[in-house]
Amino acid sequence: MRYIIILFMTLTLYCSEEDKNTSKVDTSGKLQHMSVKEKKKRFIKLLLPAVRHVHDRLILRYEKVSNEMHNKTNAQEIQKLKKEYKAKSDEDLLARLKPHPISITLAQAAMESSWATSRFFKEAKNIFGMWSSHPKQQRIAAKEKRGAKYTVWLRKFDTIDASVRAYYEMIAKGKVYNRFRQLRLQYDDPYKITPGLDKYSEMGSAYVATINNVIKYNKFTLYDK
Repeated sequence: MRYIIILFMTLTLYCSEEDKNTSKVDTSGKLQHMSVKEKKKRFIKLLLPAVRHVHDRLILRYEKVSNEMHNKTNAQEIQKLKKEYKAKSDEDLLARLKPHPISITLAQAAMESSWATSRFFKEAKNIFGMWSSHPKQQRIAAKEKRGAKYTVWLRKFDTIDASVRAYYEMIAKGKVYNRFRQLRLQYDDPYKITPGLDKYSEMGSAYVATINNVIKYNKFTLYDK
């Protein structure tokens, strides 16, 4: 994932200047003059329904598999899921299947998409800055080259739902998110889980601190209830 200091500073600005007016393009392509408060309201309207929809479906699957493990039923389906997710044990599979709190997802979406105003969101519904390494995937090129040498491609999605699903799948399968998965299996408190996101960004621990600030300032934990 690629992150730049400008993005970090922009998020800090959003968290500290509630009444500042800005000019942005909405999804219809029309120039809109929005306060930061209006921008955040638009972000929630666009993102929350999709995040809740995907999260609820994942919770139902997680609870179903957890109950089946406890009751020692449907072993064949559980084994199939282990193979799909490359899980080494029942606990590993549950860690991969359990979705993290909505507050974390919203905070990352806000950061990665500049509150649903980034080019990647507008052109590709890519909310989480997800890269593409497969030429056959729908994708768009970043304007700046990585290290001024090669093109960075980002995935393109048809719907916000699809983008959210892909994000949760990436977290479930990516090797670098093993610690994050273990934390979200152990805890429901987002602030105890976010330290596992230090590998999501080149910003490392600073990324975690920013995510926590976005959650706290915007009261995103209200959406976890």
